[in-house]
Amino acid sequence: MTPSRNDRNKRAFDLIISVPLFLLTLPIQPAAATAIRIRLGSPVLFRQTRPGLDGELFEIVKFRTMAPLDPAQGFVDDAFRMTPLGLWLRATSIDKLPRLWNIIRGDMSLVGPRPLLVEYLDLYSPEEARRHEVRPGVTGLAQVSGRNSLRWDEKFRLDIQYVNHHTLRET
Repeated sequence: MTPSRNDRNKRAFDLIISVPLFLLTLPIQPAAATAIRIRLGSPVLFRQTRPGLDGELFEIVKFRTMAPLDPAQGFVDDAFRMTPLGLWLRATSIDKLPRLWNIIRGDMSLVGPRPLLVEYLDLYSPEEARRHEVRPGVTGLAQVSGRNSLRWDEKFRLDIQYVNHHTLRET
């Protein structure tokens, strides 16, 4: 499929913003990686396969914020696995800085539907699956419209609204 002019413009916008931002945050990223390595050990990065544009799988990357699963220590769910460092990294969005690389590579966009887990692919209705007609985003319409306070059907409705109406002006 040939990308539309709007898609090419949006991709150029993503690069104009994300490349300088990536370079500006380079001093912060090794400091965050060092803190994670000291406090949480290896690996420093959290990597997970997610569906992107046209449902193609890619590896999403961010700084790790949680202790590993460890039932012996009670680390069985996210609430128990979250660390003070992880809370701080998330509150400052430093944990998401490696996602700039996902944008530069073309796997993601600054704005678009958030990439969900691969396990959900078979559960989408045909309308919900339309979220894969655009690159997934670091943030999206559902995140700025209520994030976790929204029901899943509302999030999908907003994702499809974005797919239907995204332009560089609306991004």
